[in-house]
Formats: sequence, structure tokens, C-alpha cells
Amino acid sequence: MPSPTALPAAAKTNPSPDRHCSFATGFRRAVGQLASVRRPWWETWANCRISVKAISVLGSTGSIGTQTLQIAEEFPEQFRVVALTAGRNLDLLVQQIQRHQPELVALANADLLPELQQRLDALGSDRKRPQLVGGPDGLNIAASWESADLVVTGIVGCAGLLPTLAAVRAGKDLALANKETLIAAGPVVLPELKKSGSRLLPADSEHSAIFQCLQGTPWAENARLSTGVPTPGLRRIQLTASGGAFRDWKAEDLENATVADATSHPNWSMGRKITVDSASLMNKGLEVIEAHYLFGLDYDHIEIVIHPQSIIHSMIELADSSVLAQLGWPDMKLPILYCLSWPSRLETPWRRLDLTEVGQLSFRAPDPAKYPCMQLAYAAGRAGGTMPAVMNAANEEAVAQFLEEKIHFLDIPVVIEAACERHKADLIAHPQLEDVLAVDQWARMAVREQVKRGTTRVPLAAPAA
Repeated sequence: MPSPTALPAAAKTNPSPDRHCSFATGFRRAVGQLASVRRPWWETWANCRISVKAISVLGSTGSIGTQTLQIAEEFPEQFRVVALTAGRNLDLLVQQIQRHQPELVALANADLLPELQQRLDALGSDRKRPQLVGGPDGLNIAASWESADLVVTGIVGCAGLLPTLAAVRAGKDLALANKETLIAAGPVVLPELKKSGSRLLPADSEHSAIFQCLQGTPWAENARLSTGVPTPGLRRIQLTASGGAFRDWKAEDLENATVADATSHPNWSMGRKITVDSASLMNKGLEVIEAHYLFGLDYDHIEIVIHPQSIIHSMIELADSSVLAQLGWPDMKLPILYCLSWPSRLETPWRRLDLTEVGQLSFRAPDPAKYPCMQLAYAAGRAGGTMPAVMNAANEEAVAQFLEEKIHFLDIPVVIEAACERHKADLIAHPQLEDVLAVDQWARMAVREQVKRGTTRVPLAAPAA
């Protein structure tokens, strides 16, 4: 197996005070002013000018990336885009470059760099052109870009792992929308966070809701999550789930499910892969593992609740039995904005929640027979080590096969379980980065091989040793 792409050496974690547009410097200055006076913080905070926060957006043409850039446009006095990365959507990327004038642009596929350069040359603008880089090393450069204060990780799947690690090793704070980073490589990422002092700010709606509910606790005040120990006072987490495209289907009717059915979400506008994950409830299973790594609770105290209205984005129970919830319309821009503006809140003109318009909020337990992927995720999380990486990679490949109509929707949990069963004998309890990357590739290959042989919806037996 080829060696993993080398990550760049960590950049300075304490940049010079005169760094251009340094939010970190302004924030330290503001905190110093707050500490020097004997007045309530809310009377002083407005007078502490903080520089524009510079952001690097990984996956700028995807759902998270485009919404992040919309926020940057709405709040130009708060945010400045300094780096972008993208895949193959050059049309949209060129528009983003024109609008935001980043210092650096990275393409996942370096072969597309000449075409991007030609398109930018054809614009004939006198404005300074961004530096162009490509391939895995280019993504790592964008993730650790010197002038960036915050890195938004919107690259879907395990492809976002290496750039996210590059950002962590460079001491950057992250708005984490790539849940696979912690799911596949939690045992690798947590020690790196402790070394660099980077902070993970959860950008998906459920973990952002938990983070917001926890404000005021010692961990949340400094965003020192991902410590591997429970957040003080936190007893239980309840992750809410819409139920996905099939929430009102009977389990037996899933035999008739099509790709079009699985990619039609009733509440949220998302990419095709995550919409299928929502239909299988795998997305919620992945979020359980992510919550375990972020907030330190064991799996017996992280629950999933079907909430069709998607108004309550998650709930926490504290030691005194109080339950706190964060509510809002189903819109990803709010949790993304909170990541970008934390520890402040910005006033927005966005639609305000009206509970009388909602009418009612309902809840029910998920049906394990209808959502077998949920149980697979819990089992992988409890097994630990490299098992979550195998489960995640097998799911990514299985969903890809389903979207290409090579397997049925009900085959997805079958091939995932088969890969996990085969991996049990080779599980590595304390993996290194190379181990995570290796099992990720193995799991994808195992799924492709099973699909090629033909799935039977009965997991294959593990091969003889």
C-alpha cells in the first residue's frame, strides 16, 4: 500500500502580533481589556474592537462551503476569505475567486490547475491573482495557510482527514463540518489537538446545539472539547434526527426504495451522500461517535430521538436532571455562523423561530428494524480502535454503489456489517494515522469486491486465517 501523503510541518502556533487581520491577536487584546476593569463583560465587550477574522474554506463549492461564503458576504466587516479549496466545479470556483479574492486556491486534482489558470487569465482583471496549488499537498497548504485564523472543514468523507490534521498541526482553530475526522481517526486527532492547542468548534447542527447548551461550563468557555473525558456536569446527550426520507415508510416497504426516494429529504437541503445517510440513519450513528469524542460521554449515555419537525437540534441532560435544548429552523447557516463568530453572537436578519407557526413538536424512538445502520454505528463505536474507520469507509463506498444503482438500499447495512465482521480479527486498538488510512482503503476494497461478487443481504463469513 502506498505511504500516506506527508503532512506539512506545524506552522507557528503563536503568530506574530502584527499578523495581517489576526483575530487571535484582537481577541487576546479584548480579553485583556475585559480583565483590567471591574465592570460586567457586556458593558465592555462592545468597546473592544476585534480584527476581521480570516478564514480558509476547505470544500468551498460544496454545501458547507457555499453557505460559509454566503455568511462571509453577509458580514464583510467580520470575516475575510483567505483560502479556498475545491474539487471539479471550476465554474462555481471561478465565481467564488472573483467575489472573495482569496490569497490561495487549492484544487484536489492538480491536473485541473492549467484549466483554472486559463479561466482566470481570460477574466482580464487587474486584481491580484491567488496563488494556485493542487493535489493532496495543496489541500494541506490551504488548511495550514499562515494568515488564516479559522479553517472551515467542509470536505465530505475521509478525504477531509489529512487536510484537517494539517490544520490542527498548524495550530489553527477549526469549524468542523467533516464528521469523519473524529469518527475515523479520533484516537489520532485527540493527541494532536492537545499538542497544538487547536480548538474544534462543531459546525453540524446537532453538535453545535450541544456546544451552545454547554456554554458556561469550564470546557465550553474555552472550546476545549475533545479531551477524552466527560464535560463536567453533563449526564446525557440526546441527538435529534428527522428520520430522513423514509421516516414515514414501513420497514417492509423499503424493498421498493429507489435512489430518487432516498435522496429526497423532507426537511434539509444537503448533498446526495449525506441525504442517503439520513435515510438509513447512519448519519445519526456517525454523530453518536463524534459526540463521544467531542464531549467525552460513553455510548450508553448518547441517545438518538426521532424528531420529525427538526426544530430541536439536540438536547443535553445535566447532573441535576435539567434538560437544555437548542431550537431553530432547519438551516445550516446558523451553526456555521456560530462557529465563525464564537465566542460572540452576531445579529442577523434571518427568519426568526415562531413556535406557534410550528404548531407541535413530536418525538419517538427509532425503529432498529428499519434503521439497522444505527446499531452498526453503535457497535463500531464501542469496539473502538480502527473499527469506526472501517465502518465509515464501508458506508461511504456502499452509498456510492447505491447511488450508482449497483446495489439496493437494503444492501447498504449488509455490506457494512460484512466489512466490520471481517475486520474484527485485525482490529488495532490504538491506531496511528497510517493504520487508519490503511483500513480505510481496505474497507472500500472489501465492499467493492462484495458488490462485484453480488450481494445477498446476508453478510459474508470472514475469510479463513
